[in-house]
Amino acid sequence: MVAFTKGHGTGNDFVIIADPDGELELSTEQVAALCDRHFGIGADGVLRVVRSAAIADGAAALAEEPDAEWFMDYRNADGSIAEMCGNGIRVFAHYLVRAGLATIEPGSTLPIGTRAGVRDVTRSETGYQVDLGRWKLSGDDPLVKADGLPVTRPGLGIDVGNPHVVVALASDAELASLELHRRPELDPPLPAGANVEFVVPEEPLIRDGIGHVRMRVSERGVGETLSCGTGVAATALAVRYWAGEKAPSNWRVEVPGGVLGVRMFPAEDGEHVALSGPAQLVFTGEVDLA
Repeated sequence: MVAFTKGHGTGNDFVIIADPDGELELSTEQVAALCDRHFGIGADGVLRVVRSAAIADGAAALAEEPDAEWFMDYRNADGSIAEMCGNGIRVFAHYLVRAGLATIEPGSTLPIGTRAGVRDVTRSETGYQVDLGRWKLSGDDPLVKADGLPVTRPGLGIDVGNPHVVVALASDAELASLELHRRPELDPPLPAGANVEFVVPEEPLIRDGIGHVRMRVSERGVGETLSCGTGVAATALAVRYWAGEKAPSNWRVEVPGGVLGVRMFPAEDGEHVALSGPAQLVFTGEVDLA
């Protein structure tokens, strides 16, 4: 039997398994079984809590930041490996703090290793904030076809440590009409796939210097989720890009599972994007991986 904790960030939910010394090898099939909402615990992904020194992928994290003791080994619901998860890393940090494995004092930072590099987590008014690092336009701007939309729409490719394609819609009615039970089609398809976000601006778009948008997402390896942290960041970046130079650097993004904050800010290596929002632990238990 293996102990687990269930947690979520704005409805984006995870099975958390502590494996500090890297003794547990989860197969693709085991991860998919854990995430199955009918025959398993049910989740959008699995967070394995492992020391960076105990996992091969952690070597790069320790080389980047020797204080990055913990590594977020994140797997999608279908068992595939993912580079990053913006909601997941807040839940991961909350678990570390609640389990007494790490502390985040006011004004201090907790570095966490991921396959996209080390990410710094701090406390915020709404829970936790994670610096997602540098972002970039990926140059992958496919057409996007989705059930519920009468015609294909152009997408904007954005990389925030993992790949995203953001699609602008004209109205709340279009957003509501989406049928995301089937994965949106990209033309041309991207070799590694991408999370696809559909966004509608609120009216007015900017209030008190903060941008306001609504979003739904189809996550690579999962399907539609109530929230996607990196997708929220990509959405805010895309809308700011479309809005032009006078657009704000602070955004409020509403997703089906709640509200998240996005902030863009300058850093020594270029502009970074930060994501803030809540993280909750729901229940604990044991599961038979066999």
